[in-house]
Amino acid sequence: VIRCRAAVAWAPGKPLSVEEVEVAPPKTGEVRIKLVAIGICRTDEHLLQGCFPNAEFPVIPGHEGAGIVESIGEGVTSMKPGDKVIPLCLPQCGECSFCRNPESNYCQKSHFSEPQNLLPDKTSRFTCKGKQIHHFLWVSTFSEYTVVPEYAVAKIDAAAPLDKVCLFGCGFSTGYGAPINTAKVKPGSTCAVFGLGGVGLSAVMGCKAAGAARIIAVDINKDKFAKAKELGATDCINPRDFKKPIQEVITEMTGQGVDYSFEAVGHADTMIAALASCNMNTGIFVMIGVTDSEVSIDPMLLLSGRTWKGTMFGGWKSRECIPKLVSSYLEKKFNFDLLITHTLPFAKVNEGFELLRAGKSIRTVLLF
Repeated sequence: VIRCRAAVAWAPGKPLSVEEVEVAPPKTGEVRIKLVAIGICRTDEHLLQGCFPNAEFPVIPGHEGAGIVESIGEGVTSMKPGDKVIPLCLPQCGECSFCRNPESNYCQKSHFSEPQNLLPDKTSRFTCKGKQIHHFLWVSTFSEYTVVPEYAVAKIDAAAPLDKVCLFGCGFSTGYGAPINTAKVKPGSTCAVFGLGGVGLSAVMGCKAAGAARIIAVDINKDKFAKAKELGATDCINPRDFKKPIQEVITEMTGQGVDYSFEAVGHADTMIAALASCNMNTGIFVMIGVTDSEVSIDPMLLLSGRTWKGTMFGGWKSRECIPKLVSSYLEKKFNFDLLITHTLPFAKVNEGFELLRAGKSIRTVLLF
């Protein structure tokens, strides 16, 4: 058993508490990881506010991180102690019908199919003050050590800088993959991206990589526009600068609406605006943001041919694709370092969330 620091959420709506926790050794098919760097994602904020489906408290949040294998359980063959790894919030078991389908990346062991508050054997590896602490998405990166099923860990290149590639655990991969894998953006097309946080800016990068000719970035925080342009946006617009709905503005800017639109906010009204912003015949809208509310839409928005799609983890098969993405990053095929606006010691985890809530950070990386 290892004793280490972790940020525990004892109850919804309360600040995280940095505590000493006990982390049990890995059982069969599990890996214990020493985290080096972790990212703060909006989904962790949803969890802290009590909005994440089926989550249980007390819990150690965090699902974006990178570290080194400390020990392995019986039967683990794909990695060994000392390997650099990224824990994955979307597993790839390799055995379910979705994993075997080349066109699908959604593993049926994901949290939408079965809660991931405990490890697959329905027990926790975390205790604090004599109490069992729940896992989050099986990864719980807000702990110096964590235990994860082998099929939710990707082994990566030993040369990878962990303080950067931790973003592959969620934010960058999800945003970048949405245009490339889910929408399949065509060269010369027009795109609109709603929400310019870490995921939205990564979507801008994905649109550019796919060859989009025009990329319209939409956000109510104009401070994010310079970075959006640096990453590939051709136009930046703030809905508050117009008297008419933003979908009408985008339709006028493009003549008939964009070919592809992406929503990385998680608000029902923004999703409807993004759907209505793409052209009524062949336009494809991809929902990336997580929402906790129901969305009601006018069916006429879809009748003439628009498509509404969702994406999980940017459409990547996680264990298979993340090592390749890390290699592409090391080969300088893309650069997402601009997404990291703040680097803080782990003890300042609550400060990192304050920066997120105030709209002052794109991605804050915490270092152990």
